[in-house]
Amino acid sequence: MSWLQLRLDCEQSTAEELENRLLLAGALSVTLEDRADEPLLEPGVGETPLWQAVRITGLFPADANVDGIRDHLPQGSEPFIEILEDRDWAREWMQHYRPMRFGDRLRICPSWHSEAEDASVNLLLDPGLAFGTGTHPTTAMCLRALDLRVHGPLRVVDYGCGSGILGIAALRLGAAGLLAVDNDPQALTATRANAERNAIDPAAMELAFPENDAIAPWRGQADLVLANILAGPLERLADSLCDLLARGGEIILAGLLASQAQRLIDVYGENGVRLEVIEQEEEWVCLAGRHFP
Repeated sequence: MSWLQLRLDCEQSTAEELENRLLLAGALSVTLEDRADEPLLEPGVGETPLWQAVRITGLFPADANVDGIRDHLPQGSEPFIEILEDRDWAREWMQHYRPMRFGDRLRICPSWHSEAEDASVNLLLDPGLAFGTGTHPTTAMCLRALDLRVHGPLRVVDYGCGSGILGIAALRLGAAGLLAVDNDPQALTATRANAERNAIDPAAMELAFPENDAIAPWRGQADLVLANILAGPLERLADSLCDLLARGGEIILAGLLASQAQRLIDVYGENGVRLEVIEQEEEWVCLAGRHFP
């Protein structure tokens, strides 16, 4: 079947009212998205932040009364209206998700795509419920950093593992062991599933929540610690992350903006880690440094 889609641009102050008006007009779903490339970082507890400039999309049955919908909208509103033809959306989506290369060796491939015939290290990963498919600049920079650094049986910690993409990539590149940590059970489930999809030996990987006793044996033992989260948590976790590093071990941090880098460089310097910016993509930066207590 077909659908009628109505799209409106508005400001943060009127977004909730417009959403309610579309629902009252009979919208089957209403979607709010950013229309000005504005990042929303680290909301407070109980907060539901919204962009300053918002695009609202309402989806209606194809036979919906357009004039009736307009009557529910504020006077002077000029919505963009179009008909969406029914498609096999799953197949359409799959056609646009292609393998991505990171560095000289590493490729991220959807599971339905045939593996490369060259010497690439292929990581099979489908977009899922947890963050991390390689498309975001912070993930891409971490993957390129791993491609350069993992050339032996390193012990790796992926803190805030999400989909598990970074830790599993490290194992595929030759790391000997992985501790994947996340406070979201869904992330640990996704990491386990992606490890199985990539034929990772279960004995080579441990999954843990941040307060799990399984973390204790890793203190002072990790050759490489990865954390692709946000600047605030990275600052609060500085003691814990540095405590995991073996002497001379390396840490890679991402999920922060260029304007936030110096603060983290200073904080981690107090923990004996000399960080520096190793790459910048758009407004995002990736930091790396070694532990010399």
